[in-house]
Amino acid sequence: MSSQKSKQSAAQRLPSAVYERELTRLQQELNKLQEWVRSEGARVVIVFEGRDAAGKGGTIRRFTERLNPRVARIVALPAPTEREQTQWYFQRYVEHLPAAGEIVLFDRSWYNRAGVERVMGFCTPEQYRRFLQQCPIFERLLVGDGILLRKYWFSVSAAEQERRFRARLDDPLRRWKLSPIDLESMSRWDDYSRAKDDMFVHTDTEEAPWYVVESEEKRRGRINMIAHLLSSIPYQDVEQRVLTLPKRPAGGGYERADRALQRYVPDHFATLLT
Repeated sequence: MSSQKSKQSAAQRLPSAVYERELTRLQQELNKLQEWVRSEGARVVIVFEGRDAAGKGGTIRRFTERLNPRVARIVALPAPTEREQTQWYFQRYVEHLPAAGEIVLFDRSWYNRAGVERVMGFCTPEQYRRFLQQCPIFERLLVGDGILLRKYWFSVSAAEQERRFRARLDDPLRRWKLSPIDLESMSRWDDYSRAKDDMFVHTDTEEAPWYVVESEEKRRGRINMIAHLLSSIPYQDVEQRVLTLPKRPAGGGYERADRALQRYVPDHFATLLT
């Protein structure tokens, strides 16, 4: 019964006014977190994984849109090059880990091997087994070195995934989000489900646990994920340096160059008013 109520609750749509108000509040808290990370020299890694069209990208955008991109960095790596394919699997991810005072958000991560690579046959069974053995050790090393690692799995139903795929097909501004592999994930739903279950068995550890984000309703998923992340890190308010605008100095005899000597962007805006 509680499970049924949970599913019904997850599917309810959050009113726009409530969502915007809470998102703004959370983004203000993210700014406090950002300043604390800078002040303390903390290192934060956030892993975003889950089904295709489960809402990872939208959550990452809302997470970072009010933050300093020099502090909060998004890492979304393309397919590995031939050279990278010969490296230790985790090697290309290591170079993107944060230095002191940085937050790194992995829009998909080293868990590609346990998901799409396994299901689509892009890695060998031996490579997959080695990943499951090494991943908990790798993450234990990250946490042991002081990195604050958080892992989120975005969950969505098959019906909702299909609805979102169809919406992207019909929207020329979002069609780029679809790839042949995304579409094939529909016919391999059970394979991806088994891969996720196996991955959790081996990598849901005390040092680096997985947190599942119910994302059937995107707004609810975004709010829940950001709120949980903030609650999981013991950040504090950092006293900000007081800034004041200087007085503009009196003119020093500068004269602007003749506008006719410069190239200006045409006033396209004006054409919309006619």
